[in-house]
Amino acid sequence: MAVMVYSNWFEWSSIWLSPFIGAGILALLWLFGVRNEKVFNIISVLSIFISSIISTVALYDVLIKHEIIIAETSTYWVSLLKVKVGTYLDGLGAIMATIVSWLSFLIAVYSVEYMKNDWGVQRYFFFISFFVGSMLLLVTASNLILMFIGWEGTGLASYALIGHWYTDEEEYWVGVPKRKALGLPMYFEPSTSGIRAILFTRVGDIGFIVGFTSLFFIANSFSIPTIESTAGTWMGLLASKGMLTAFLLIFTLGALAKSAQFPFHEWLVTAMTGPTPVSALIHAATMVKAGVYFILRFAPIFFVGAIAASTLGVGSLAVTQTQQYFYIVAGIAVATVFIMATMAIVSNEFKLILAYSTAEYLGYMILAVASGGLFVVTHNFSAMADAELAGIAMLLAHAIFKASLFLIAGYALHATESRFIDDMGNFSKYMKATTISIWLAGLSLAAIPPFSGFFAKELVLENVAKTGYLGIYLFAVFAVFFTAAYISRLIIRVFHAPSYNQSKEKEHHLHEAPVLMLAPYLILSLAALILGILWFWTGKGLEIGILETLGIQATPVYNIVIDASTIIITVLIVIDFAIISYLYLRRYNFMALLERNSVLRSLHTFLYDRWFINSAIYYLFLYSFMGLSWLMGIINTAIDQFYHYVIPKAGELFSKSLRAFFRGRTDYLIALYIIMISIVILVVYFGW
Repeated sequence: MAVMVYSNWFEWSSIWLSPFIGAGILALLWLFGVRNEKVFNIISVLSIFISSIISTVALYDVLIKHEIIIAETSTYWVSLLKVKVGTYLDGLGAIMATIVSWLSFLIAVYSVEYMKNDWGVQRYFFFISFFVGSMLLLVTASNLILMFIGWEGTGLASYALIGHWYTDEEEYWVGVPKRKALGLPMYFEPSTSGIRAILFTRVGDIGFIVGFTSLFFIANSFSIPTIESTAGTWMGLLASKGMLTAFLLIFTLGALAKSAQFPFHEWLVTAMTGPTPVSALIHAATMVKAGVYFILRFAPIFFVGAIAASTLGVGSLAVTQTQQYFYIVAGIAVATVFIMATMAIVSNEFKLILAYSTAEYLGYMILAVASGGLFVVTHNFSAMADAELAGIAMLLAHAIFKASLFLIAGYALHATESRFIDDMGNFSKYMKATTISIWLAGLSLAAIPPFSGFFAKELVLENVAKTGYLGIYLFAVFAVFFTAAYISRLIIRVFHAPSYNQSKEKEHHLHEAPVLMLAPYLILSLAALILGILWFWTGKGLEIGILETLGIQATPVYNIVIDASTIIITVLIVIDFAIISYLYLRRYNFMALLERNSVLRSLHTFLYDRWFINSAIYYLFLYSFMGLSWLMGIINTAIDQFYHYVIPKAGELFSKSLRAFFRGRTDYLIALYIIMISIVILVVYFGW
């Protein structure tokens, strides 16, 4: 059983303070005119490395010593709100802090070489440090106010990093220049993508703000442990008024937007305009995982709170409404999984394929947790614990192999000076270590044993299957086959098949990546294999982490069940992977097939243009509100003219008429005056 350990707040808060201090030093250096690139590199990398070491020590204390660390200031930071500054490290917090810090460190090391001599390199490393500090604050915060500060910090930093090349040269765009869908552009510049990211996520953040401020008035606390301990009371109150499902959805809306769930996924797709290490940072372990962390953190609180509320006089209302919430979230997640997988299968931009894949896997993580929540009606704590384990297992596996894939993409784009896979080919001849890396990371993404991605995928599908919702399960399984197809297509097209467009002369200039770029993604790809081979210990560590997390009083199962469905799905994935690889190695002409078949061509266009979701969002919201704004402008002008022209003119004409009528008729004026005075006296006298 875990033991609460209360420590000096600064000792453990250094996990998130260190990158913030690093960012502060870099800002001061900039103000004092220091522009030395190496100084910025060293300070940024070192500050993140310190966080990695402290996070690892915290993980040891939590998993081995079974300690839950609470490190807060002795006095309130904001006494009215009962908020202290500090860090809360249970199993989930310690695991997340370790994943975030070490992956951020490897990405920062990669950035040293990747961003060398870039015109904005100093600004880049400032925002990288600030971003990592914000993310670590978010996952280790002991209360919702601190969490929200970290939450907004990641959003602001990601806006700056996505739009890093704000001069908007075409080489930094995402999408095919001049391509349109339903009359709207499908290509985006860095400055536009940065704005899209901040706007899409801020829509969800409004829900988060409304949720946690409302929760404060109901639970009288922003403290996460307090919110958990009083969940039965405040959930019962909301359930009795029929508001619990709506409240939970509003409260987690920010998480769904941050983790790019349908229809918020569009911000993540166009975030590819930033430097590739930014894509790895945002799409691997950090920003997009913030929403998943939020769901992982609060799903067990909702689960336990609903069951507790049912014993406090509201009957089954809380349980029923909580299950409705989890069902809606599961539906959103599986829709995201399927839609993103189908988009990735036709994309021809290296980073864009990986971006679709990221949103897909985020959907799997949230789907896993929501599947466990559906068992709230049967009070099955073990199902919720298993779902939490599946979610965190997928988060860990995905963070590692996707960071590796994005870093590989960065070098591929750098080597060919193009973002399109048609301009790449035969990399394996010149980049042996990079080829090994992409195969290891790609096989893990495709969920082929014995890679960690295989175990994580199986845990997710097992939890979805247990719910009994066949439709959700089938869509989740179909997406697995699309995943194997698009990653095999990517690997073969870029590394083993001849380029469609690249000249032989340019191909011979390809060479292996420099060591500072090669080492991070090679380490990560090897980790994807090693964590799978050592799944007994990997899974055991995650199991302990879930046991040391609030709200779950059950032991999760980390070993997968090898049954007929597991064998069939795995064999079909391998066959799928092999067939696609063979077709691309033989240079099968898919485009000729599309040209001959109008139905397939229309389907390809539909998927390539992202199901027209981007265009629909612009027409339904942006342009409709612009039209509404135009209409309101007309109404406002009419009102303005009425008040400032029509009424004064009418008054002026009325005044002239009165003066003309009473001119030379003093007796009429005296009579009118007497009548008015009489009315006033009567009103006052009778109190009327």
